[in-house]
Amino acid sequence: MDDLGHLCDDGYSGMTLDRDRNDDDRDVLSWLVEAEILPRLMLAHSRPARTVPVAPLHDPEALAAVLLHPGSFDLDTAVEALLGCGLTLDSLLLDILAPAAKRLGTMWEEDTCDFLAVTEGLGRLQALTRRLCAGMERSAAPSGRSILLMPCPGETHVYGLSILASFFRESGWEVTNLGHSDADAAELLSSGWYDMLGLSLSCDVCAPALQALVPALRRASRNPSLFVLVGGPYFARTGADPSTFGADAYAPDAWSAPGLAEAMLDRPALAC
Repeated sequence: MDDLGHLCDDGYSGMTLDRDRNDDDRDVLSWLVEAEILPRLMLAHSRPARTVPVAPLHDPEALAAVLLHPGSFDLDTAVEALLGCGLTLDSLLLDILAPAAKRLGTMWEEDTCDFLAVTEGLGRLQALTRRLCAGMERSAAPSGRSILLMPCPGETHVYGLSILASFFRESGWEVTNLGHSDADAAELLSSGWYDMLGLSLSCDVCAPALQALVPALRRASRNPSLFVLVGGPYFARTGADPSTFGADAYAPDAWSAPGLAEAMLDRPALAC
């Protein structure tokens, strides 16, 4: 970002109010649009859409590379081939799709891939995840339990919450996921009934916000015995004790979270 700021500063410092210079700038811009940008757009839209077959996927790195590939490709067939070879849906979601999403985020943070490519790749991954999870969610019998899921304030990594939500729905839970929502969690907790609150934390810099958030949400909750479950890369990386954040337990992955949550309902929650 500093480099971009310097470029902007240099650009403005080199501009003058000279009318001829402004005319020259407009001529260059006009030439650039007509000679470079428009032909490329016309060429891109004149080509018929072609779905490119995807090579067999065996690991998150291979999937991440496919997701960043421009154009259309047949990702569904490659995924179906994995499931047809005996890979379970749980393993596909947790061992390939989720790490691939993490890999895309890391590439963006390390500036090895631009933001637009990562955004498009994550969009493709989320669409695939929704299709895969829809079937298993439909077969679930209601358990009468409810959970509110949300990222820690300031977090941008929310893909894992969508997978977690599917595992809870498969177990019959009613799930409200605030992953991409601006809804007020305190208001939801005070106006509705939730058995559990699930929070995800990835970045170290957001940890203080989580420590302040959990007690505030407990106080706002209509359920005086609200259980709080935390998870995410931060806890896996640091081994932090969830009780230091005012939480009841830590879930290491989406597969074990519903069972852990159900077990937590049999013991008292922490006091505010």
